Amino acid sequence: MGEFELIRAYFSRPVKRARLGAGDDCALLAARAGYDWAVSTDMLVEGRHFLHGTDPWRLGWKCLAVNLSDLAAMGAQPVAFTLALALPEARASWLEAFAAGLYTIADRFECELVGGDTTRGPLTVSITVMGELPSGVAIRRDGARAGDDLWVWARSAARPWA
Repeated sequence: MGEFELIRAYFSRPVKRARLGAGDDCALLAARAGYDWAVSTDMLVEGRHFLHGTDPWRLGWKCLAVNLSDLAAMGAQPVAFTLALALPEARASWLEAFAAGLYTIADRFECELVGGDTTRGPLTVSITVMGELPSGVAIRRDGARAGDDLWVWARSAARPWA
């Protein structure tokens, strides 16, 4: 079963307060008058989404970057994020480098870390990012039409933070 089939089968319910629920890049929640919240969560697991021994600075950067790209896909401005981190052991040198990579991209996009959780376990990083956009202008998957142009902005893989 693929990701979207799994979401439809087990996690799709009619929305009550949200403007758009599970199944897109972000949920849309009511925000200040005239604005929506866009919220997205991604989990990265060692051995599945990144290799054992991955540079912790690059990992910190990547973990937030994948979430920020979901906000960008919907046209939302980043506001804040939470971090859930499972670690096999808490090594200061690893944590310092991971945090430096994470905060480098967070500062660049003015996105604040506002909470989260930590526990012992296999190296797993889960980030929930929140952004804001004017109501009614979210760029949704169901808005794509044949013939639309698709633009992708990419940075060098060697220096994604540059």
